[in-house]
Amino acid sequence: MSDATATPSAPENGDAYAVSHIGLCVSDLDRALRFYCEGLGFAPVIAYEIGNEAAAALEVPGDVRLKSQMIAKGTLMVELLHYASPGTTGVPSAQRNQLGLTHLSFIVDDVDAAAERLVAFGGRVLPETRTSMKTDESSAELVFLADPDGTRVELMKLG
Repeated sequence: MSDATATPSAPENGDAYAVSHIGLCVSDLDRALRFYCEGLGFAPVIAYEIGNEAAAALEVPGDVRLKSQMIAKGTLMVELLHYASPGTTGVPSAQRNQLGLTHLSFIVDDVDAAAERLVAFGGRVLPETRTSMKTDESSAELVFLADPDGTRVELMKLG
Protein backbone atom coordinates (compact mmCIF):
# COMPACT_ATOMS: atom_id res chain seq x y z
CA MET A 1 0.00 0.00 0.00
CA SER A 2 1.23 3.51 -0.75
CA ASP A 3 1.41 6.33 1.79
CA ALA A 4 -1.61 8.06 0.20
CA THR A 5 -3.97 5.18 0.89
CA ALA A 6 -6.70 4.59 3.41
CA THR A 7 -6.89 1.47 5.50
CA PRO A 8 -10.30 0.50 6.88
CA SER A 9 -10.21 -0.03 10.62
CA ALA A 10 -12.49 -1.37 13.29
CA PRO A 11 -15.13 0.99 14.74
CA GLU A 12 -13.90 3.23 17.54
CA ASN A 13 -15.54 4.44 20.74
CA GLY A 14 -18.25 1.79 20.69
CA ASP A 15 -19.60 2.84 17.27
CA ALA A 16 -21.38 0.03 15.48
CA TYR A 17 -19.85 0.76 12.06
CA ALA A 18 -16.69 2.11 10.44
CA VAL A 19 -16.62 3.29 6.82
CA SER A 20 -14.79 0.83 4.56
CA HIS A 21 -15.22 2.04 0.97
CA ILE A 22 -17.58 3.13 -1.81
CA GLY A 23 -18.05 0.81 -4.81
CA LEU A 24 -18.25 2.27 -8.31
CA CYS A 25 -18.95 0.10 -11.36
CA VAL A 26 -17.03 1.29 -14.44
CA SER A 27 -17.14 0.26 -18.09
CA ASP A 28 -13.41 0.86 -18.78
CA LEU A 29 -11.01 0.42 -15.86
CA ASP A 30 -8.02 2.16 -17.48
CA ARG A 31 -10.16 5.20 -18.37
CA ALA A 32 -11.59 5.32 -14.82
CA LEU A 33 -8.10 5.05 -13.30
CA ARG A 34 -6.91 8.01 -15.41
CA PHE A 35 -9.90 10.12 -14.31
CA TYR A 36 -9.81 9.28 -10.61
CA CYS A 37 -6.05 8.87 -10.10
CA GLU A 38 -4.49 11.34 -12.52
CA GLY A 39 -7.44 13.75 -12.47
CA LEU A 40 -8.54 13.67 -8.82
CA GLY A 41 -5.37 12.47 -7.12
CA PHE A 42 -6.42 9.02 -5.91
CA ALA A 43 -3.73 6.35 -5.65
CA PRO A 44 -4.11 2.65 -6.52
CA VAL A 45 -4.06 0.46 -3.41
CA ILE A 46 -4.70 -3.18 -4.34
CA ALA A 47 -6.50 -5.10 -7.08
CA TYR A 48 -8.35 -8.41 -7.01
CA GLU A 49 -9.54 -10.75 -9.74
CA ILE A 50 -12.98 -12.01 -8.73
CA GLY A 51 -15.06 -14.82 -10.20
CA ASN A 52 -18.17 -16.88 -9.59
CA GLU A 53 -17.25 -17.43 -5.93
CA ALA A 54 -18.58 -13.91 -5.24
CA ALA A 55 -21.58 -13.90 -7.64
CA ALA A 56 -24.17 -14.25 -4.86
CA ALA A 57 -22.64 -11.44 -2.79
CA LEU A 58 -22.44 -9.22 -5.88
CA GLU A 59 -26.04 -10.04 -6.87
CA VAL A 60 -24.90 -10.62 -10.44
CA PRO A 61 -26.32 -13.64 -12.31
CA GLY A 62 -24.40 -15.79 -14.76
CA ASP A 63 -20.68 -16.22 -15.26
CA VAL A 64 -18.95 -13.53 -13.18
CA ARG A 65 -15.45 -12.27 -13.97
CA LEU A 66 -14.36 -8.88 -12.75
CA LYS A 67 -11.44 -6.86 -11.52
CA SER A 68 -11.80 -4.94 -8.27
CA GLN A 69 -9.32 -2.05 -8.09
CA MET A 70 -9.16 -0.21 -4.77
CA ILE A 71 -8.03 3.43 -4.95
CA ALA A 72 -7.67 5.90 -2.10
CA LYS A 73 -7.30 9.60 -1.40
CA GLY A 74 -6.76 10.46 2.23
CA THR A 75 -9.28 8.43 4.20
CA LEU A 76 -11.65 7.89 1.24
CA MET A 77 -11.39 4.47 -0.39
CA VAL A 78 -13.21 3.75 -3.67
CA GLU A 79 -13.52 0.31 -5.24
CA LEU A 80 -13.60 0.50 -9.04
CA LEU A 81 -15.45 -2.59 -10.31
CA HIS A 82 -14.85 -3.60 -13.92
CA TYR A 83 -16.89 -6.57 -15.17
CA ALA A 84 -15.44 -8.61 -18.03
CA SER A 85 -18.49 -10.85 -17.67
CA PRO A 86 -21.41 -10.30 -17.74
CA GLY A 87 -20.55 -6.66 -18.52
CA THR A 88 -21.96 -3.46 -17.12
CA THR A 89 -25.63 -2.46 -17.29
CA GLY A 90 -27.69 0.62 -16.55
CA VAL A 91 -26.85 4.29 -16.34
CA PRO A 92 -25.63 6.42 -13.41
CA SER A 93 -27.94 8.84 -11.63
CA ALA A 94 -28.39 12.01 -13.65
CA GLN A 95 -30.32 13.95 -11.03
CA ARG A 96 -29.93 14.37 -7.32
CA ASN A 97 -33.51 13.29 -6.47
CA GLN A 98 -32.98 9.77 -7.84
CA LEU A 99 -32.93 7.09 -5.15
CA GLY A 100 -29.55 5.80 -4.09
CA LEU A 101 -26.13 7.38 -4.31
CA THR A 102 -26.21 10.36 -6.63
CA HIS A 103 -22.68 11.80 -6.75
CA LEU A 104 -19.20 12.11 -5.30
CA SER A 105 -18.23 15.55 -3.99
CA PHE A 106 -14.78 17.12 -3.68
CA ILE A 107 -13.72 20.43 -2.13
CA VAL A 108 -11.31 22.30 -4.42
CA ASP A 109 -9.42 25.61 -4.33
CA ASP A 110 -10.47 26.62 -7.86
CA VAL A 111 -13.61 25.13 -9.42
CA ASP A 112 -12.76 26.14 -12.98
CA ALA A 113 -9.16 24.85 -12.85
CA ALA A 114 -10.27 21.56 -11.29
CA ALA A 115 -13.03 21.14 -13.89
CA GLU A 116 -10.61 21.86 -16.73
CA ARG A 117 -8.20 19.23 -15.37
CA LEU A 118 -10.94 16.61 -15.14
CA VAL A 119 -12.09 17.33 -18.69
CA ALA A 120 -8.53 16.52 -19.82
CA PHE A 121 -8.97 13.09 -18.17
CA GLY A 122 -12.34 12.27 -19.74
CA GLY A 123 -14.81 14.25 -17.63
CA ARG A 124 -17.61 16.37 -19.06
CA VAL A 125 -18.66 19.64 -17.38
CA LEU A 126 -22.40 20.06 -16.88
CA PRO A 127 -22.54 23.88 -17.22
CA GLU A 128 -26.20 24.11 -16.24
CA THR A 129 -25.26 22.90 -12.73
CA ARG A 130 -22.91 25.82 -12.00
CA THR A 131 -24.17 27.48 -8.84
CA SER A 132 -22.99 30.15 -6.42
CA MET A 133 -24.53 30.43 -2.96
CA LYS A 134 -23.85 33.03 -0.28
CA THR A 135 -25.03 33.58 3.26
CA ASP A 136 -23.82 36.07 5.87
CA GLU A 137 -21.45 33.43 7.23
CA SER A 138 -20.24 31.51 4.19
CA SER A 139 -20.26 31.03 0.44
CA ALA A 140 -19.99 28.13 -1.98
CA GLU A 141 -19.29 27.86 -5.68
CA LEU A 142 -19.97 24.52 -7.34
CA VAL A 143 -20.33 22.67 -10.60
CA PHE A 144 -21.05 19.07 -11.48
CA LEU A 145 -19.19 16.98 -14.04
CA ALA A 146 -19.89 13.56 -15.45
CA ASP A 147 -17.01 11.10 -15.15
CA PRO A 148 -16.21 9.01 -18.26
CA ASP A 149 -19.18 6.70 -17.50
CA GLY A 150 -21.57 9.49 -16.52
CA THR A 151 -21.28 9.24 -12.73
CA ARG A 152 -21.75 12.71 -11.29
CA VAL A 153 -18.82 14.40 -9.59
CA GLU A 154 -19.32 17.67 -7.72
CA LEU A 155 -16.54 20.24 -7.42
CA MET A 156 -17.09 22.72 -4.63
CA LYS A 157 -15.16 25.75 -3.39
CA LEU A 158 -16.15 26.89 0.08
CA GLY A 159 -15.61 30.41 1.32
